[in-house]
Parts: sequence; structure tokens; C-alpha cells
Amino acid sequence: MRLLVKLVMMPCGEYFGRKWNLLDIVTAAVFLTMHCLCVMAPFHFTWPAFWVAFALYVVTGVGVTLSFHRHLAHRSFRIPKWLEYLFAYFGVLSLQGSPIEWVSSHRYHHQFTDTVKDVHSPLQGFWFSHMGWILDSGSRFGKYGGLKNVEDLKRQAFYRFLHHTFLLHSFLLGTLLYVVGGLPFLTWGMGVRMVCLFHSTMLVNSAGHMWGRQVYHTGDTSRNNWWLGLLALGEGWHNNHHAFDYSARQGLEWWQIDVTWYVISFLEAIGLATDVKTPTQAQKERKAFHQKTMATQN
Repeated sequence: MRLLVKLVMMPCGEYFGRKWNLLDIVTAAVFLTMHCLCVMAPFHFTWPAFWVAFALYVVTGVGVTLSFHRHLAHRSFRIPKWLEYLFAYFGVLSLQGSPIEWVSSHRYHHQFTDTVKDVHSPLQGFWFSHMGWILDSGSRFGKYGGLKNVEDLKRQAFYRFLHHTFLLHSFLLGTLLYVVGGLPFLTWGMGVRMVCLFHSTMLVNSAGHMWGRQVYHTGDTSRNNWWLGLLALGEGWHNNHHAFDYSARQGLEWWQIDVTWYVISFLEAIGLATDVKTPTQAQKERKAFHQKTMATQN
């Protein structure tokens, strides 16, 4: 394990004013490949390929928002272990890293929000908070010293396995798509789907701290953004989330569309999700900027 860490963190040169290691170069190569496939997609359009991309966007997107984020990072609800692992596997197919790494970064983000230790601090500009931080693993891991806040996941063999093999699963999915549907399925199911899902997730880190409304006192720059809520399956109600990070529901008003919450609600209705946490009306009113208006609306 230590040998592997030393290998991926091995310096490979200095480009664009900073040092790059092997992990940074591999990450950049994967991103470039996915974006190239996305550029090719209009020339290989078919309706079956479009619907495959859409279905995979929803399934793998919910894997990130429901599993990585609301369940594993914040423990907002409980589900049976088999279902927990299934949703986590869907999240791995988003190519946003392993559950261990994703959850660790996110927990540190909440611990050090909008400070120099924030892994994707908006104080360092839009580019850095959007994807610059992902391409600079030396800075990312150097800020807080590694994966020290995810012992609950590291104790489980399934998550350790995904941590070491997450790239392989997306490669296998891409191979399957190509075998079944050729270049249309590959360019749409991998390229378009992964580029759209990646940027919608990263926009929560960047745009979600720059553009939109603040409804609650959170002491940071988190914002609610309706269009980001649509793209990111409910994650765009980011000020709500920072106000009540334990909540399984982020679209706290009836008109705030939160697809991930609808899935959790369904699982709760059929008895698969339990201990589902949401803020009470009193808790919302205490943190609201305009408490009287808040009370009137509800």
C-alpha cells in the first residue's frame, strides 16, 4: 500500500507553474479522454445511445448524491448493507474516485469550509474550486494529511476494494457499452454522460459557493441555485445543505426539486430506508435570515 502511494505521488515534472505527480497526469488524461469522447458524440448520435446516456446519468448520479454524499459522508439515513453497497457501486461508475477518497474530501470540506484548508475552497477562484483541486493531488492531500477521517469506510473490505480498483470498473463499463452499441453507446454512455455528471457535481463546489441565494446563516459562501438543483439531482440547494448537513433532504421547500430526496423518500416508504434525518421547522426558523418570512411561508 505504501509503495503504491509513493508510486502515484512520484514527481513527474513541473507544468503550468506547479509540480505534477503521476496521479495528476493520469487524472488529467482520463478527463481529456472523456471530453474527447464527448466532442465526438454529435457525430454518433442515435436515440438509443441518448437514452442509455440519460439512464446512466441518473443511476450513477444518484450513486454519488445518495450514496457517496448523503449516506456515506453525512449518515443522513440508514439502508441495508446490500443496498448500501449497490448504490456505492453506482457511484464508482461516475469516475469521481472511490467512496473512501470522495467522502474524505467532502468531510474535510465541511470541517474547513471556505478556509485555506478547504480542499476546493472558492477563495482560490472558480477554476480551482471547480476542477483545479482535483488535478493537484499534492495540494489536496497535503492540506489535511490524507484519508484520516474515513476509518468507518476503511474498515470495510468492499470499500477498500473499490478504492484500489475504481478506474477498472468504468473501463469495464466502457468496454461493455462499445460491445453492445459501438461508438454511439461509447461516446454518449461514457463521454457525454460522464462529462455532464462530472461538471454538474463540480459546479456544486464552485458555482454553489458563488451564485445564488443564501437563505440560512451558515457562516460561509454556500448558495441555493435552482438550475444547479436540477442538474445535480437536488445538490444545488447548497446553502440548505450547509445549514443542515445531516439532512437527507436538501430541497427543503416543496418547490425545490430534489430528485435524490424523492428516491430516499421512496426507499423509506417501502421500508428500506430508516432513521431518515431532516431539520424541524423550529431548526429552520432559528437559522433563517428572515425568520418572520420563513414562518409565513410555512
